[in-house]
Amino acid sequence: MTFRDLHFQDRPLLLPNAWDVGSAIAFAAAGFPAVGTTSFGVNAASGRPDAEGASRDAIVALVEQLRALPTFISADIENGYSDDPAEVAALVAGLSPDGVNIEDSAGGRLVDPAIPAAKIRAIKQAAPEVFVNARVDSYWFHEDDTVGAVLDRAKAYADAGADGIFLPGAADPATLEQLTAAIQLPVNVLAVSGLTLIDLWNLGVRRVSTGSLPYRAAIDAAVNVATALRDGRDIPSATSYAESQQRLLDFVLRADSD
Repeated sequence: MTFRDLHFQDRPLLLPNAWDVGSAIAFAAAGFPAVGTTSFGVNAASGRPDAEGASRDAIVALVEQLRALPTFISADIENGYSDDPAEVAALVAGLSPDGVNIEDSAGGRLVDPAIPAAKIRAIKQAAPEVFVNARVDSYWFHEDDTVGAVLDRAKAYADAGADGIFLPGAADPATLEQLTAAIQLPVNVLAVSGLTLIDLWNLGVRRVSTGSLPYRAAIDAAVNVATALRDGRDIPSATSYAESQQRLLDFVLRADSD
């Protein structure tokens, strides 16, 4: 079984997105065969806004640490942190993840699709085994968000060698059905409220990412613990300290033996 194979099963690949080693260990312990990173979560944990290219060093360090996990790892590298395709390709080849997400926007706006296409082509030449998930940000930023315009971008990235197409913000069932019917690569979306994995599978979706949702939910849960204590409510249950500590000890042991 390869990371690519996970996109061709009898239900969508559900990819939880981690923001640190602890969250990644927890996802692996829950039985997920692959874990992604979330640039928002990584940036937020360091006190930085998302999508400004500031996550490069933190993502590189995190992915290097996560190699010790018994799971596939997909790295969110934003737009590759460079306009130079060769630099982006060198980053991916050096990082050697199982997959990467690379987006077609910068500064909250779409860029000429020729720019990410060149980066995709360079990555596939330098690291052909890496699953390149090309992110089309049209729906995310509500820019050129027609089916035709999205399909044009998806085709440009497929022609450049992308292995999958990521459509964050795409949630309308009829639109998803149109897109997946026309895109010949596995289509990835963010979790859609009101639609189950099987619903999305029936619409042609082959991968579902949690994005920054677990990070944001974890922050809410942490605040809930504190407010429950403050307000005299029942304390929420959680994984025990002993189990959490043992997971970390096992992780360090695996990392040291690699």
